[in-house]
Amino acid sequence: MLDDIAKGNTQLPDFQRGWVWDDNHIKSLIASLSLSYPIGAVMFLEAGGVPFKPRLFEGVVLQPAPKPKTFVLDGQQRLTSMYLALRSGKPVKTRTEKGAEIHRVYFLDMAKCLDPEADREDAIVSVPDNLKVTSDFGRKVELDISTPALQFEKRHFPVSLLFDIQGFMSWESGFSAHFQFNAEAMQFMQKFRNEIWLRFQQFKVPAIELTQDTPREAVCQVFEKVNTGGVTLTVFELMTATFAADAGEFNLREDWDARCERLTAKHDVLEAVDGTSFLTAVTLLASYRRHLEKKTAVSCKRTDVLRLSLQEFKGLQAQIEAGFKRAAELLAEEKIFDARSLPYATQLIPLAAICAQLGDRTTQHGIKQSLLRWYWTGVMGELYGGANETRFAMDVQDVVAWVDGGTEPRTVRDANFAPARLLSLQSRLAAAYKGLAALLMKHGGRDFVSGTPIDLNSYFNNAIDIHHIFPRAWCEKQSLPREKWNSVINKAPLAAGTNRFISGDAPSVYLGRIQKSKQVDPVSLDMFLVSHIIPVTQLRSDDFDGFIRLRAVALLDLIEHATGKAVPGRDSEETARAFGGALAA
Repeated sequence: MLDDIAKGNTQLPDFQRGWVWDDNHIKSLIASLSLSYPIGAVMFLEAGGVPFKPRLFEGVVLQPAPKPKTFVLDGQQRLTSMYLALRSGKPVKTRTEKGAEIHRVYFLDMAKCLDPEADREDAIVSVPDNLKVTSDFGRKVELDISTPALQFEKRHFPVSLLFDIQGFMSWESGFSAHFQFNAEAMQFMQKFRNEIWLRFQQFKVPAIELTQDTPREAVCQVFEKVNTGGVTLTVFELMTATFAADAGEFNLREDWDARCERLTAKHDVLEAVDGTSFLTAVTLLASYRRHLEKKTAVSCKRTDVLRLSLQEFKGLQAQIEAGFKRAAELLAEEKIFDARSLPYATQLIPLAAICAQLGDRTTQHGIKQSLLRWYWTGVMGELYGGANETRFAMDVQDVVAWVDGGTEPRTVRDANFAPARLLSLQSRLAAAYKGLAALLMKHGGRDFVSGTPIDLNSYFNNAIDIHHIFPRAWCEKQSLPREKWNSVINKAPLAAGTNRFISGDAPSVYLGRIQKSKQVDPVSLDMFLVSHIIPVTQLRSDDFDGFIRLRAVALLDLIEHATGKAVPGRDSEETARAFGGALAA
């Protein structure tokens, strides 16, 4: 294997990250080899199938580089470490545990290797490239093995000679001569040869070899499963290789990097879009266009993306880019400004494809309202949390047909929101939690202190986030149920400074402080509270239970308005038990 790496027969796919192992990892690997301990299997792919762009291993210099016979899919770190330390014949450019760059040459402390009581990792000696270990800022020499004679004397064997038969024999002869062919030294060398050197010669590395006819999808999936310590082989990376093979000079990675800058220049929310998402959206639109022409099924699964042609990509990429920008503009109107506040990154894919298909029609009021109703039913129905490709295909067909006078999309029909879900929405990890925060901002939520409505500038300038209305500290002192006080019902989008000003006091206390210290008159402050659909009387009187029930009612009204659907179960006994009363509209 090491010879094939040195000759360039075995190379890496160019997308793989670089070699990153530090000095301790290398020493540990050499120790394992010396003991014949397993080091795990490596995986190869026969060249000629998936059109990877090749890259030589770290430390291999060949001009010109030959065409590889195999690619390494899993095992780069181990194979590179073995090649550099055991086969390259050069100092290894690595790093310390703390990340400092160092150059190291590795030796076996022969005596420790042969000592059954010694820790084998202690027998692997790492020295600077001048082969001297010093202390006291270089003034004291701790170990000097800079000449063969010193290596013989200290009985330190260079690992770079393990697979250099002539070099090993020459060193062995020099060792014996250094000790004047002393019987003890000769026996010591013979024992080292049999118990240590021979282990390296006989070491077998388990290998999995995939043939060149292995399907791209299988290579992608296998890579995802086995390459947990490296860079995942995504659909995007495979398509980068495919497009490069199809068009020679077309570099999908460079194309995406430039496109990503354009997408995020004015739309922070599009930071949630990666290269694979973009390819999926292009595939979705291409499949939909074929469906319109040939009545084929619409699909954008991984297999479909891997079949996307460069011609199709070039023909639709500009439309999809425009689609993502239109989607971002729609979301900005809904007060979703950045990736952190985005309920579902996945839902951007069908939204972009739909916007690309509809073009400028997305600015028409009626069409925009239909799009937003579809969007909010998907969010509040929490329909995009798993594998979504089937729903994407369904959405693009249903929504486009709907705005042209067709029936209601299946996503709109499928979506439901249970009233008790309000209590379990406890953090921004939930899409519906983020959705409600955006709906509150869209409703016109104004900051308690400044009265400033939330727009794109104030969102970022004032560090708007979701904060408790009845403060956590106060709720805990009152021994109120966490499921209620920490739920979205007791949250509002506020500036970071306002949240600090509220502190941990009762609402009646901090509202009075706002009126006095910030010179906000009671009528204006009540207006600010109402903009967050907060029941003012209950908040001012510290009536937590009444606040929770009435605000839950208001939030459900907000959801119904956004989705255009009634929330089922508002009058049920289950809801009444959860909230202390039915949440009738």
